[in-house]
Amino acid sequence: MISSLKIALYSDDSSVRETVKKALGSQLEKDLPKHTIKEFATAPALRSFVDSGNLFDLYILDGEAVPEGGLGVAKQLKDEVFNCGVVIVLVGRKSDAWLAGWSRAEGVIAHPIDPFTLSQTVAEIFRKARVSA
Repeated sequence: MISSLKIALYSDDSSVRETVKKALGSQLEKDLPKHTIKEFATAPALRSFVDSGNLFDLYILDGEAVPEGGLGVAKQLKDEVFNCGVVIVLVGRKSDAWLAGWSRAEGVIAHPIDPFTLSQTVAEIFRKARVSA
């Protein structure tokens, strides 16, 4: 069993990063391992970290980030990183959810971020990953 889960959080907006961190806390549910969150304010910083061999169990990527949105970053990670972790994208509107399919993300959350929806989505994804492992 995994003792700790690693989460990468990319958004250029510090308030989005703070909302996500508060929603996820340090442990989602008692049946799930504790997790750590590493924040990235730029896509190049995230890519550089991953290119150095640092992989994550989950990537939460803000599709509204500028100048480089999380949807493109998600697609690049899925296309280029062997054994890429699960990806959740944050999109501007619910109607943008179809873009998650293009980016190959496993989950999608619309802005404004609902902490309950986000934590439930992440917990479900981790549970599915645990069952398939």
